[in-house]
Amino acid sequence: MSLEQAKGKLDEIEAKFDELNRQMNDPEFCSDHLRYTAAAKAHGELREVAESYHAYRQTLKDIASAQEYLSAADPSERDFYQEELENARVLRDQLQEKIRVLLLPKDTNDDRNVFVEVRAAAGGEEANLFAAELFRMYTRFAERKGWKTETMEYQESGVGGVQDVTFKIEGQGAYSQLKFEGGVHRVQRVPATETKGRIHTSTVTVAVMPEAEEVDVQLDEKEIKEDIYHSSSAGGQNVQKVATAIRLTHLPTGLVVTCQDERSQLQNKIKARTVLRARLYELELQKAEDSAAGARRSQVGSGERSEKIRTYNFPDGRITDHRIGYQSHNVAGVLDGDIQDFITRLILADQAAKLGDAN
Repeated sequence: MSLEQAKGKLDEIEAKFDELNRQMNDPEFCSDHLRYTAAAKAHGELREVAESYHAYRQTLKDIASAQEYLSAADPSERDFYQEELENARVLRDQLQEKIRVLLLPKDTNDDRNVFVEVRAAAGGEEANLFAAELFRMYTRFAERKGWKTETMEYQESGVGGVQDVTFKIEGQGAYSQLKFEGGVHRVQRVPATETKGRIHTSTVTVAVMPEAEEVDVQLDEKEIKEDIYHSSSAGGQNVQKVATAIRLTHLPTGLVVTCQDERSQLQNKIKARTVLRARLYELELQKAEDSAAGARRSQVGSGERSEKIRTYNFPDGRITDHRIGYQSHNVAGVLDGDIQDFITRLILADQAAKLGDAN
């Protein structure tokens, strides 16, 4: 869609933004906390589009002025006005593209918190070790963003690895940033236990789910089987005398959620229900997307070595995202949470694909 085609919509957005500005500067209006809060939220949602559109229209005026001055300029001034004209045209084109992206349909889940599941797949203990590294990578990324993390479910392996871990990340726009991390992550390296120096290939699956509200998913108690058991360590030994660990089985789908991280049975039950709700919500999102766009490959797949979205190649010191063909040679930095470059490029690629569909 061109900006000319979207002019009516953009004019409406700008008018609404101006009206909200007027209301929020009215003392009487501001005295009503609920109305002010709703207006402030709407104002924030419209700000970037309205301000970009205002700047775009200003560049059109600047271009017209520069063309007028250029046509009447003395030869000694022509270079100056020609440069002004070219700069204004560049800015116009940049603002056009920005506004087109801003007008793309928004993912209603983008502002939500997320649950991330990391599970060792093919590769035995080496996969467990890499799962632990990915878990750390995402928690370090969250720290860099100033977000809060909370472990919901954690099953370690015997040598410091992780069989599977589910954790929650709370932060503004967490889902928008992490939703493209779902899939199979493949690692190629020489394991510490390898005596002949051979490179092994292992895989870890990652699933990213937006946090679901109670209004999104209603849990029917008749459809949930609850088991209570003793929390255990990686070696299988009981670590508590009182049974506090919770296992929830959603009978219609077969989804199973366990939680043993908390000392309180009630706290574990609350956590497990929260994770179950997120998994069921993700199923509903997938069904809706499948019906709208045809069947799509699951985020996780089977975990086979041939399936991958990203490969971490240690011998070559290279990480490759196969969806966009992008490579980074900052292996240590990425595993320490420096994944913003990948995330930004994936978001831009998604926006470009949507823009192509809109044309």
